Amino acid sequence: MTSTFHSLETAKRSLYTQTTALSTAGHNIANANTAGYSRQVVNTKAAAAFETPALRNWLNPGQLGSGVEVTSITRVRDSYLDDQFRGENSGMGAWTVRQETLSKLEAIVNEPSETGLSAVLNNFWSAWSDFSKDPQDITNRKIIKETTLAMTDSLNQTSKQLDAMTTDLTANINLKATEVNSLLQAVADLNAGIKKVENLGNNANDLSDQRDYAVDQLSKIANVTVTKLDTGYEVSLGGNIAVSGTTVTPVTEASLKEAYGSGALNKGELYGMFVSRDDYVVDYRSQLDTLANTLANGEFKTTLPAGSVLPEGTQLTVISADGTETETTFSNANNNRTLTDSINVKVAGINGLMKIGYSIDGTTPSAGIDLFSGSGGTITAGNITLNTLIQNNPNLIASSFRVTNPGTASETVVAGNAGLALIMADMKSTKFDFGSAASTPVTIDDYFGSITGQLGVESQEAARQAQNATSLADQVETLRQSVSGVSMDEEMTNLVKFQQAYNASARFMTTFDEMLDKLINGTGVVGR
Repeated sequence: MTSTFHSLETAKRSLYTQTTALSTAGHNIANANTAGYSRQVVNTKAAAAFETPALRNWLNPGQLGSGVEVTSITRVRDSYLDDQFRGENSGMGAWTVRQETLSKLEAIVNEPSETGLSAVLNNFWSAWSDFSKDPQDITNRKIIKETTLAMTDSLNQTSKQLDAMTTDLTANINLKATEVNSLLQAVADLNAGIKKVENLGNNANDLSDQRDYAVDQLSKIANVTVTKLDTGYEVSLGGNIAVSGTTVTPVTEASLKEAYGSGALNKGELYGMFVSRDDYVVDYRSQLDTLANTLANGEFKTTLPAGSVLPEGTQLTVISADGTETETTFSNANNNRTLTDSINVKVAGINGLMKIGYSIDGTTPSAGIDLFSGSGGTITAGNITLNTLIQNNPNLIASSFRVTNPGTASETVVAGNAGLALIMADMKSTKFDFGSAASTPVTIDDYFGSITGQLGVESQEAARQAQNATSLADQVETLRQSVSGVSMDEEMTNLVKFQQAYNASARFMTTFDEMLDKLINGTGVVGR
């Protein structure tokens, strides 16, 4: 025979279970907008049935149910979607940073515009065209001075902005390394906390959500993989184990750069920053340096007109009609300073051209000097400038190829001659050798155009990839939220369901209490 109070225990278990379900639904509602939170559910089972024993066998057929029990409270999570999201999140982080960097580079180059480098280059070429019409005019010489300074200043400023971008990217890498270390420590601490809870036989749902959210944040910064061990999560970042249980291996800028160099770090914001700093910025700075140095010293072919008198000791590569190239020294001793016929030669940049002409400064002929100079030897976009001597005295700008009485003490410059200035006036369309074995000579403007064209294509591609990566990450996150996210409609429905179940359980307990009251207080009083 069952206990008189058996059904009270059944009602009590039901009330406890529905209370737990109601509390869990309230917890879900409270955290509906909490980042990283996963919906929690109460898992129940029927309590062990009660059987009435006799002396040798069960007295009553069947079993009498004893209510319901809460077996666990678990979070709804799909580890496959987690891994998929983290992979897409890493790709989105990398392409977003690359797109931002290329957008900044576009702003630095500022093309096409009326204030970019192409505009100051055009002003430079135009100034030489005007100068060739009257090379003795001091106003034209000052215009050459100012337009040249404007061009070199533009190159200098662009180089400084690239240097600043490199500095900013390095600083951001170090900041991200600090953020990564903080998140890694958080994962390790959560591993320890979750282990304590699980050792007691419970589910550390909220702590597990926090740990997964920390890993999600890490996945945007770098490519991560997660392995679930008895000690908690083992997190590999950029190919190296960063967290194992409670042990953390901090990252540094140097270790991250090594992982990037080896190819282990291949996604995430850090990867995007290394690509931006060590590839994009380095490449565009290198191309601008090449442009600046080629402008000053890059080899090009030109024709020197007959009647030109080259400065004593000038060395040039002369190109014959059949294409044969001959290194030739022009001197009084060789009796070849005065050109009887036009010759085709190779000249080492605008600086080289200046040195085979004459300035109008002084009373005796003097060969021209370098138009451009740069501190530290090789001319770069960062150090190119107008020769200081020319800045102080524009008359030192070479313009003439002619002298009178060559080779005599009375040799003088024909100041009105514009032979060199005319070559400079046509320099806009002159093709320079930019030093690459795989490239053919191109004009300065075309080379700069190729830089801006490359930047435009790369920026457009990065924007497309960033948009695609964002769409994929959002798509996976939507799927993940459909599984783990809190639906207010669903929770409100659950509240009504659990409330009705609670009310029914309470009614059942009240009904049985009334029966017991009748049994206890109303039985055996007849005839008193």
